[in-house]
Amino acid sequence: MPFTRSALAAVLTLASATRTSAFSSVGILRQRGCAAMPVLSAASISSTTALHANVKKLSEPAKYLLPNVDVFIFDCDGVIWRGDSVIEGIPETLAKLRSLGKKMFFVTNNSTKSRKGYKQKFDSLGLDVPAEEIFSSSFAAAAYFEQTKFKDTGKKVYVVGEVGIQEELDMIGVPHFGGPQDAGKQPDMGPGCAVSHDPDVGAVVVGFDRHINYYKIQYAQLCINENPGCEFIATNLDAVTHLTDAQEWAGNGSMVGAIKGCTGKEPTVVGKPGPLMIDYLCDKLNLDRDRICMVGDRLDTDILFGNDNGLKSLLVLSGVTSEEKLLSEKNTITPDFYADSIVDFFMDENAKVGSVV
Repeated sequence: MPFTRSALAAVLTLASATRTSAFSSVGILRQRGCAAMPVLSAASISSTTALHANVKKLSEPAKYLLPNVDVFIFDCDGVIWRGDSVIEGIPETLAKLRSLGKKMFFVTNNSTKSRKGYKQKFDSLGLDVPAEEIFSSSFAAAAYFEQTKFKDTGKKVYVVGEVGIQEELDMIGVPHFGGPQDAGKQPDMGPGCAVSHDPDVGAVVVGFDRHINYYKIQYAQLCINENPGCEFIATNLDAVTHLTDAQEWAGNGSMVGAIKGCTGKEPTVVGKPGPLMIDYLCDKLNLDRDRICMVGDRLDTDILFGNDNGLKSLLVLSGVTSEEKLLSEKNTITPDFYADSIVDFFMDENAKVGSVV
């Protein structure tokens, strides 16, 4: 069933109302009538650390995870790929899940590509993923503008970000400028000089931008601070991201932070951990939240997204979060399970294949 942005926009009233607030998972479960997670037996989990944290590493997923999940929602960076390299064993794992009849969706906070762009990336990595299973925060930003009827205001959007946001705005007919076109601009800061900005800008969208510069920050702050009613929209607040598979790189949180710092304003966040995507999926497909598992590599986005929205949650260590950080006494975000990667979903089967007879 293809997913339209207008259908997604129908659930944005609730999503935008929550903004960046973090609800307790218990509260959300009670509000939505979700049952609590079933108690797992000691045989199903095993601790691999001496830190004695409350999080346990799943040891028998074929017995205790797969039978209890109908739908998997996967983050992309750090779960499916790192940079431009697919994580080893992922194509085979996704194929096995499909063979079991599991539904899958891929929800990314990365706004650098549109849904069309992400479909091309999946294809380039040899991953056969239908476009209707892919959701990006650039798509969510455009859906937000549809829900708020931004086009009817006759205003424009200034984009701090890349082509993904622009392509999604083009699809709904919202005028915009900035983005890559402002990559090389430098403001003249000689005596008496000032940056002129368009008074018709009604919203500034900040997404990940590999060409962020002082001009863009200044232009954004002028629009937000001086244009009456100008909205400040962030696709996500991720601290770091995987541009390559070699190291962590500064994420969109650094771009948003720069503009928060000079405007004193808090943005409306349309990506994870907000409820927009999961509300849409559950409403559109009549999914049971108790039978959905959010799988990601970030505690403050992916796992919080799962916990706050009544889903099972599983952290993988193939991305930005280490086992030490997960099990640290300072960590307050607890997944239901954790594993090295989603390849471990079939660890029993893999062990049999690798055994010597």
